[in-house]
Amino acid sequence: MSHGASLTFVLGGARSGKSGHAERLLMERPAPWRYIATAQAYDAEMRARIAAHAARRPAGWITVEEPLDLAGALAAMPEGAPVLIDCLTLWLTNVMLAPDGRDVEAESLRLAGTLARPRGPWIVVSNETGLGIVPDNALARRFRDAAGRLNQMVAQKADNVLFMVAGLAMQVK
Repeated sequence: MSHGASLTFVLGGARSGKSGHAERLLMERPAPWRYIATAQAYDAEMRARIAAHAARRPAGWITVEEPLDLAGALAAMPEGAPVLIDCLTLWLTNVMLAPDGRDVEAESLRLAGTLARPRGPWIVVSNETGLGIVPDNALARRFRDAAGRLNQMVAQKADNVLFMVAGLAMQVK
């Protein structure tokens, strides 16, 4: 992949090595690297996960925390900046559960439109949620379906798609 504008999509299951692989890919470009974090620390366990992610990244990373307006955060990135978005499924959860009743489909389309026009090397991480059993409740099924549709939109726009399995990257596109 060139150092110019491109979109790489890294997806896989939980603990498949997505984030670490995406970080290593982005660090092939010159620093500073920008990390757009979508996680929200509502409890001690999530705070520990966020801290572990941050601790493994060396100096040279600029972290932007943006749980809801991911398209806006991307629009604010400098031209040519290497950007890692981690992760779409946490962002989708935030949008679905936002107290202001956001339109999930409209927000997903807005984000996909922004990702279709990368202004630097952008890498997006997401969970593949469609490989397991059908969830037993309506909210979980709605999430799984929305995540599948969002992942498809992003994969269509991406220059490169990688699927992570047991820490190994498989080239899909």
